Amino acid sequence: MKYDFSFLSVNADSPVAKKAAKLFGDEIELRAGYRPFEGGEPCVELVADDSVENKDSFSIEQNGSNLKITAQGIRGLIYGYSYFLRKCLFNSGKITLIQNIGGSYSPEMKIRGHQCGYRSCPNTYDAWGKEEYFRFYLDIMAFGCNICEHIPGEKFDPNNPLMKYDPFDVTVWGSELADELDLDVSCWYPNDDSQSEEEALASRKDAFEKIPRIDAIFPPGGDPGEMDGDDFIKRCVKISRVLKEVKPGAQMWPSAQAPHGNITWAEDFLEEITKLPDEIDGIIMGPNHAMPLPDLRRKVPSKYPIRLYPDITHNVRCEYPVHFDRDDWHYAMATTLSRESVNPRPTEFRLLHRLTRQYIVGSVSYSEGVNDDVNKAVWSNMDYFGEVPLYETLCDYARFFIWQADAKKIADGILGLERNWEGDPAENPHIENTLEVFEKELEKSPELINNWRFLLCLFRARCDALVRRRRVFELELIEEARISAAQGDYNTAHEILKTDFDKEYYSLRASLVTLADKLFEQIGIQLDVENYHAQRAERGATLETIDLPVTDRPWLLTRYAMAENMSEEEKTAFLDRVFNRNKVSKGEYYFSLAEHGFGVLGARQEGEFYIDYQGDRAEVNNGNIPMCILKAFDHYNFKCNIGGFEPGTDYKMRVTYKKMKNCEMFNSFYIKANGKEVYKGKFFGGEKDERFESEMLPDTFTCAVYDLPADIFENGCISLEIGEEHIGVILSEFMIYKA
Repeated sequence: MKYDFSFLSVNADSPVAKKAAKLFGDEIELRAGYRPFEGGEPCVELVADDSVENKDSFSIEQNGSNLKITAQGIRGLIYGYSYFLRKCLFNSGKITLIQNIGGSYSPEMKIRGHQCGYRSCPNTYDAWGKEEYFRFYLDIMAFGCNICEHIPGEKFDPNNPLMKYDPFDVTVWGSELADELDLDVSCWYPNDDSQSEEEALASRKDAFEKIPRIDAIFPPGGDPGEMDGDDFIKRCVKISRVLKEVKPGAQMWPSAQAPHGNITWAEDFLEEITKLPDEIDGIIMGPNHAMPLPDLRRKVPSKYPIRLYPDITHNVRCEYPVHFDRDDWHYAMATTLSRESVNPRPTEFRLLHRLTRQYIVGSVSYSEGVNDDVNKAVWSNMDYFGEVPLYETLCDYARFFIWQADAKKIADGILGLERNWEGDPAENPHIENTLEVFEKELEKSPELINNWRFLLCLFRARCDALVRRRRVFELELIEEARISAAQGDYNTAHEILKTDFDKEYYSLRASLVTLADKLFEQIGIQLDVENYHAQRAERGATLETIDLPVTDRPWLLTRYAMAENMSEEEKTAFLDRVFNRNKVSKGEYYFSLAEHGFGVLGARQEGEFYIDYQGDRAEVNNGNIPMCILKAFDHYNFKCNIGGFEPGTDYKMRVTYKKMKNCEMFNSFYIKANGKEVYKGKFFGGEKDERFESEMLPDTFTCAVYDLPADIFENGCISLEIGEEHIGVILSEFMIYKA
């Protein structure tokens, strides 16, 4: 049943309720074009009642087109009226509530929030002032947040033309603004390793006294920070004493994030925390964690609750890369969209929420801007409502933020954006369907051009389509060129590879700049370095990476350039090797992590490995690296099971590795085949294949060749293990071929 709330009135009889009523009126005016009246029906009554169980709960009594929203204070009242707005349609001044929303509402998680630190590296926050931060607070509270997180310890960057304020000053007035809404304030406050303990305590006491509201302090154990685990907790205990002296109700939440290379950090951390210091109120789990969350919960005394610090903002080289449960994001998308693009990942983060929530009391996300805006709403709504239907959340998001459009179409489009990243974009026609959803909504409602959240989705949809169209076009060129090359006509192959894009492609590419201009003007997101002042390409500057290679066409063209001064005979032989770089004969095997993924290996990789992705680095992916080595597996060991080799035949295995600093210090690198040691000693051992390395690899990679004698195979099958126990190994591809 639907209810007409057009030209509603708002009743509020206390100072707190009247303050909430003003905020509610602002929201109605923004969407309907008029402010609520006083008296009459339909009516929304806002009531502040101290008897409500806590600040995070609210109730709604509905009698037809009359509502009574009751909460303890302004926080709960904002939750209540926002929930009403999430269930309303706005059309030419008409307000329609789509369902009965009467009931009592209490959150599942105690802590629910997002980081919004003002510093140079975020893709958006450094362009904001008081108005934008206040709007941000209201927006995250609309989906149940009760805490924001600032970063008071950052230094002002004089080279950042967007920064108008000192980061500490933003924390001060940001804390004041949050307090107006009764929004808790957490401070991410790393240790400065150059400070003595006395200096650290003095500087923090001064900061704590100047920041009006502090509810929690979050010192990371590492990233940044280099203190040993036990010393870190001891320092946190002393900081906590200073904190509670200045802000008696504030809490100390150190994180179990370990500095790189400190192999005893976790052990030292646990030794100190099991002494049960009262000055510590809880533990945070975040990126570069000392141990997986289930292990952390088992080993940290139950006295201490755990708060999650989920990275919902990054896509590669991060804690939860795209498709974190299988690591199969296609390199064409990973290259062009990079680490911090607009990244709605609702179904994936629902999975992560389900995997983690039984261990924690809540979370404050790691965020670097508005690129993760959908993820914030999805995560917060799950923190508040638990098993809320995902589609309902996305429709709420659309009705609340993109009210000019069809909510279900926007929800479909957001889910479409996530599915655009499934598989090879050349094999995903769904990408074009997703773009059509947003283009049709814009055509139907031109005013959406002024809604930055809609523009973010449209920008991503156009980026995805651009990548797909370029990849389809170039793969067709490569296949056509291969046919000519196979016939010995390398000149024709070269001309084919140089074919330019059509006008439609360039028009779509130009439209990205138009949208980037509007987005920078409306919300301050920085989609390139030169015009919008992004710190660097991986900080959300999608226009810096969108044109990077997504096929081997640029690499093939650079090989032609290498062959220019060769004799005709040398050139022919060289180009033959280039076009057949990864080709194997029957009974041989070639594997590329970028091209084939883990699924073909017949073995699951153990532990928490890392993909050192190369494709979105313009200085690397510049035509001198083939697509097949863009993904580099970084872990202590790599395993696979392969069959199909010819019995009684000797083989060789060539492995491509990413070069590693200081690896010559270690002599425990090994390769095992069917449990037998093939090599043990210094990195990387084996024989050098200098011609392959000079012709087929960029300077940052190397290769080595190892013997696999016939007697090491078992009926044509082999189980391989490549590893090193101290610093691990980084590899991208291997080929097993007949000796």
